[in-house]
Amino acid sequence: MAKMISTDPIHMIKLAVGVDDVGHLHALQSARLFDFDGALATCAWTRRKPTRDGGLLNGGSIYWIIKGRIQARQAFLGFEMEDTDEGPYCRLVLDPALMLVAAMPHRAFQGWRYLDPAKAPPDLRFFDPDLAAEDDEMPADLTAQLRDAGLI
Repeated sequence: MAKMISTDPIHMIKLAVGVDDVGHLHALQSARLFDFDGALATCAWTRRKPTRDGGLLNGGSIYWIIKGRIQARQAFLGFEMEDTDEGPYCRLVLDPALMLVAAMPHRAFQGWRYLDPAKAPPDLRFFDPDLAAEDDEMPADLTAQLRDAGLI
């Protein structure tokens, strides 16, 4: 009997290694903008192509862990395999728009993991680099600490 392949939406969660905040992630990714089938895209890299790529491309996003907290997400646009001097790598093709999410603590891990949509933090608003320095909200770290303590 043939194995059924689910294309239900699923997400990915990944550490943004060396990234200080969402503004820093935005700046790094803005330097990697390229045309992907007529759409503006950015990218991240991983060693292996996700096996559940159908679900990731069917409404899935990558959720970024920055400084121990899930803080933002981006929609998947595609995947491309590339051969490098270090072996094959998978380019995760992403929508350049960053959605801020309710900061949620998350421990560090290597690589990436799948994330069940039911466990994903809720969206707040799209990241606007012009507002990042003068954000009218409390800092994400403070907001997350108050949420963790049950105060908001």
